[in-house]
Amino acid sequence: MTSQATENGTQRRSMSSREVLSQTDRAVNAMSQLHHRSRSVKTSTELAHDIRVSEREKMASRASSTRPRERSPQRPEKELAETVRVGNTESSSTRGAMHQQPKTDFNHEVTLLPTALSSLERRVNLSPLSFQLQSSKKPPPLERMTLDVQHAVIMDDLLHVLMGSEGQYIRFHERYSPSIEADRLSGPEFRLARGLDPSLRDLTKGLLKLATYHSSVEAFVEIQSKVEYGVVNHALCAAMRHIMKEYLALMSDMEYKMLTSTSFTLNMFHIETMDMARKLAELSHIVEQISRKEEPAPEDADDLGTDFDKIMETLKANDGNLNALSNLGISKTTSTIAKGGDVIKLLTDRLYSVSGDPAARELLTYLVKEASRPYMRMLNMWLHRGIIADPFNEFLIKEQKSIRRERLDEDYTDEYWDKRYTLRKDDLPPQIADARTCDKILLAGKFLNVVRECGGVDVSNDIKDVPETIDDPRLLSNVNAAYAHANGYLLSLLINSHKLSERLTSLKHYFFLDQADFFINFMDLASHELRKPAKNVSTSKLQSLLDLALRQPGSITATDPFKEDISVQLNEVGLTEWLMRIVSVSGLDPGDIASMQLSAATPATDKSSERDEKKAFTGIQALQFDFKIPFPLSLVISRKTILRYQLLFRHLVALKHIEQLLGVAWLEQVKSAGWVQRSKNRNLQRWKLKAWNLRAKMLVFIEQVLYFSTTEVVEPNWCSLMAGISDVNTVDALMQNHVDFLDTCLKECMLTNSKLLRVMAKLMAACKLFATYTVQLSKTLPTIDCEVADADSAAMDKISKLESILLQYEQNFDHHLKILMDALNYYAATETVVLLSLCARIEVCMIAETQNDP
Repeated sequence: MTSQATENGTQRRSMSSREVLSQTDRAVNAMSQLHHRSRSVKTSTELAHDIRVSEREKMASRASSTRPRERSPQRPEKELAETVRVGNTESSSTRGAMHQQPKTDFNHEVTLLPTALSSLERRVNLSPLSFQLQSSKKPPPLERMTLDVQHAVIMDDLLHVLMGSEGQYIRFHERYSPSIEADRLSGPEFRLARGLDPSLRDLTKGLLKLATYHSSVEAFVEIQSKVEYGVVNHALCAAMRHIMKEYLALMSDMEYKMLTSTSFTLNMFHIETMDMARKLAELSHIVEQISRKEEPAPEDADDLGTDFDKIMETLKANDGNLNALSNLGISKTTSTIAKGGDVIKLLTDRLYSVSGDPAARELLTYLVKEASRPYMRMLNMWLHRGIIADPFNEFLIKEQKSIRRERLDEDYTDEYWDKRYTLRKDDLPPQIADARTCDKILLAGKFLNVVRECGGVDVSNDIKDVPETIDDPRLLSNVNAAYAHANGYLLSLLINSHKLSERLTSLKHYFFLDQADFFINFMDLASHELRKPAKNVSTSKLQSLLDLALRQPGSITATDPFKEDISVQLNEVGLTEWLMRIVSVSGLDPGDIASMQLSAATPATDKSSERDEKKAFTGIQALQFDFKIPFPLSLVISRKTILRYQLLFRHLVALKHIEQLLGVAWLEQVKSAGWVQRSKNRNLQRWKLKAWNLRAKMLVFIEQVLYFSTTEVVEPNWCSLMAGISDVNTVDALMQNHVDFLDTCLKECMLTNSKLLRVMAKLMAACKLFATYTVQLSKTLPTIDCEVADADSAAMDKISKLESILLQYEQNFDHHLKILMDALNYYAATETVVLLSLCARIEVCMIAETQNDP
């Protein structure tokens, strides 16, 4: 019988270690053996007892009268009073139903389950639990056994429990149900039969923790291997499966020692499984963390937004077919699946927390390496080929496929660049969570996509000698190399193939009025149309006149290859009002100036003047240009940058228009008889000289502001931008330089400061009104001169009225000019030093004009 026990034990150990059998055969054989053992007459307890017969004949003969001849799965409720709680599973509402199930005799047949999607899912049916079965025999109570016999039967039960099934004296607690996923992930609770010796009970409780860990990890591997959990979870499960194979080999070795060695004790069993227990305890902790991450949570806006994006993408891809929504796979529950970078983050955080434990650190390092391999394959595909191979939505880059490049030729926006590829910021592994590293990863793939779609050239890198795990020290250097490679190709595409410099030069001609002879011709041709109220202006007529001016022979724009891309628009909002809205939203206003009383620049009639200004909103005030930019140049010359160009253009056009009005006023003063002839009345002649001088001061002021805006602001910043294009190394640096150039121009042209905006608006309005006023007086001055010669009292009243009106214009202009000078000095000292040049120019010119006052 001893040789038979040895042969049977050796055969079982051989079967557990054979790896050539298929997975299904192993499962069926294992379950068949397990249930055969539970019904057999000879158990390992009897075999172990037979080994000890030769040494303890008296003890063996006493034990033979009390030991069972047949293992009964029935659990005596009176004897199983002691509960061993290992794990953290609570009772469930579904468990009460188990107590109501009828008890049946054990006649279980092992059958194969339907083929599962996961290769690691359970393939055979579960056997009934012990309390669900009815048996005619009960196992003998432990109180009647000697210590050695208790030792033998508990060792035999432990082997069953450590393999995931119940023993005779160690049973699952009734609260545990292997059919409930949460129970399986938490691991079973066990109940020890009453009467076990305390020395054995303590060791048994320690080994039962290992059984709980094993069941928990085994359930996790089976569940997380399903398709929807993603490739990172699959890789993690494969790594855990490798450790579980070591566990099975250890259990086979323990069974062999128990059957062949009389000196093998429960204490030795405990010692030899300690290392494996620590490993499985660490794995069980990881299972607990990931399971907690996947618990049902309340829906939030991000989840709803993600589902909405999926719905919209599916509808667009299927031409609005609602039936396609059934294949979306959007979960109706609020539970989330921890996958991808989130799992790597959990493993890495755990690795950092146990870094002081060498064994745990080695285990976690192995898990991080193995789990990150598929993630790194996706990362390398994105970095070196610009392709997202992410069927389970677990990569750090998310693609919105509904945004296509074909729509961008007509409506070039930043949507393709900003929204088609975005970061999943909540699921970033710590190794690449740095903001700069994430940006490089995102941009590297974006650049390759742009080159492939717009350049028609595949510039993918060969994926050779790249890091395969996320803890590889070459990770950051790989990201930097891919980023530099993609940058170089896209820069070449933009600068050489799509002629970025020539495009920018055209923008300068059209929006900054550089060599703008075409614009003067356009203003002359469209002067009648532009004097109309903005709502009555014909945009198509203005476009025709602009095309005519652009094709004027001898004009610099006649040979411009991009002149077809320029178009006329009419804005419904005035420039000052628009800029004030932008300043109030963006917070560009630097704050109040305590030392200055700028409130004087806003008289009490502001509201009425604003209403009048809206009524007098003409075509010239609403005029702006637009420029069609093809993709991928729209990445650099985006919709946001075109808006900045338009703001600067409208500012320069307003100055040009007022300069033109003051020029017309000067022409009237030198040609009209009423202005040229010397008046016989000294007061009227003095008034003419003052009006002439005020008009000259206004013209000098407008000319100085226009010269400053073009020559001292736009031109030097433009030269810096063009010089930087040849030196720039990255596309994002080029884009940032372009935006910085425009922002600097806006700031130095005083268009981002609410105080300067208000003062400049008052001064420009005063200049415009006075120019119109002097032109209108050209017709009435000769009449007034004749009336004054006759010493008519009514004529003297007219002179007094003229002097009063002129004094108001002069005081208003001088008052606001002084406020502007003070503000320029202040902001030149605190923010923008270039404003000091404008302040000095205006001050010198005003002193020269003041010396000419009559």
